[in-house]
Amino acid sequence: MDNYEKTKSILWGNSDITEESANKALKLLCERNIDFGDLFFERVVSESFSLEEGIVKGGSFNISQGVGVRAIDGAKTGFAYSDVLDNKSLYEACSAAHSISKGQNCNSIDINNGVKKTNALYVSDDPIFSMDRAQKAKILEILNAEARALDPRVVQVMAGLSCTHRTTLVMPTDNPSRYDIKPMVHLSVSVVMEKDGRREVGYASAGGAILLEELLKNNSLKDLAKEAVRIAAVNMEAIPAPAGTMTVVLGAGWPGVLVHEAVGHGLEGDFNRTGSSAFTGKIGQKVASEACTIIDDGTIPNRRGSMSFDDEGTDTASNVLIENGILKGYMQDRQNAMLMHMKPTGNGRRESYNCLPMPRMTNTFMQKGDFTKDEILSSVKDGIYAVTFKGGQVDITSGQFVFSTSEAYLIKDGKISTPIKGATLIGNGPKTMQQVSMVGNDLEFDAGIGVCGKAGQSVPVGIGQPTVKIDSITVGGTKA
Repeated sequence: MDNYEKTKSILWGNSDITEESANKALKLLCERNIDFGDLFFERVVSESFSLEEGIVKGGSFNISQGVGVRAIDGAKTGFAYSDVLDNKSLYEACSAAHSISKGQNCNSIDINNGVKKTNALYVSDDPIFSMDRAQKAKILEILNAEARALDPRVVQVMAGLSCTHRTTLVMPTDNPSRYDIKPMVHLSVSVVMEKDGRREVGYASAGGAILLEELLKNNSLKDLAKEAVRIAAVNMEAIPAPAGTMTVVLGAGWPGVLVHEAVGHGLEGDFNRTGSSAFTGKIGQKVASEACTIIDDGTIPNRRGSMSFDDEGTDTASNVLIENGILKGYMQDRQNAMLMHMKPTGNGRRESYNCLPMPRMTNTFMQKGDFTKDEILSSVKDGIYAVTFKGGQVDITSGQFVFSTSEAYLIKDGKISTPIKGATLIGNGPKTMQQVSMVGNDLEFDAGIGVCGKAGQSVPVGIGQPTVKIDSITVGGTKA
């Protein structure tokens, strides 16, 4: 059975929906004058386990399935969904969605030109059943034992494991149908360390669009536990962070979340169509230093943010957003691209069948440069080396952002020095990108754990960057 037949079997196996009845629904959707529309079928099966106090205390198993029906008429959107998969519900949803248009479609039109084969970026196997539950529970127990054995100051260990299997079928009115089956796994461990009344936390995790067996080949449980304990131990020795305007070096990998939040969201098409982004109307203009090239790429195999196609059936792509400091374009879904007279870029994404798609990032990263990490650090007399972040927020309109570090150090005379805690980076996305003077040759991606929120919807994403030097940025500290 090829993956298209497998997809139909997973989605429609227990319903009266067939390929013929789905095409009939598309014709019903097009009985009114609309620019385009689509049917989005989805089934997501997920399983998770959690460990606390040395015991696997929690576990869940969930199935979510349904169909979302959308009709686009200019800037207007008609949308209806059903968590019941049968023809009656499907036809009712089509009638509801196309009611935004008052005109009857009297033209002879071609509807849904067949099926386009998927160029899969990941295996289609189910991670929930590729390993039995006893083995999954054992993984968490091993993480707990390894973390506690590494340092006697560890007083608490929490671990989590989740597996997801997502099957989708997108049937646009004007393009071929697309089908996809994607696995997702996520493994994490968090430790609490205590001594002399001081408590600190360390965290490590790994994941991706792979099976659990593959994840464990690439990430040993001992190494994950060791990393969580290492970060907690560093924070136990950390001193309060200084405050002021200073030079900051961002580490490779997860610190790319700053690019994701402070720049990436501002380059999504809907914010620019409505004029609410700090980057609106600046295509072709210099918006960052010449050292900065920022890319959104949904085609990287096995990455958490990758998609064989987006949730509207458009092929994902490697989209250069900023090249050598010059803004080249925005990330677009179909509706915003149509309204802005641009091409869709494969960035139309939705959290679930009961949500509308919107322009979203996939794997967003800063391209590598020419410097080594040591060369960048040695150029800083006094500053901060921010290895990773624990959270932040950004205002899209102004570009202002705030990010808190979870592991950071002072830089003294070009060398990494004392660990610090409580450092907060405060700045403006476009202005901060102008302050980037050196970009490393050590591009890394996150560990396959990213989740992005927008308008109440969360989707998996990837982020990355090499080591980056920012000449001047405001640091909020806790030092008296």
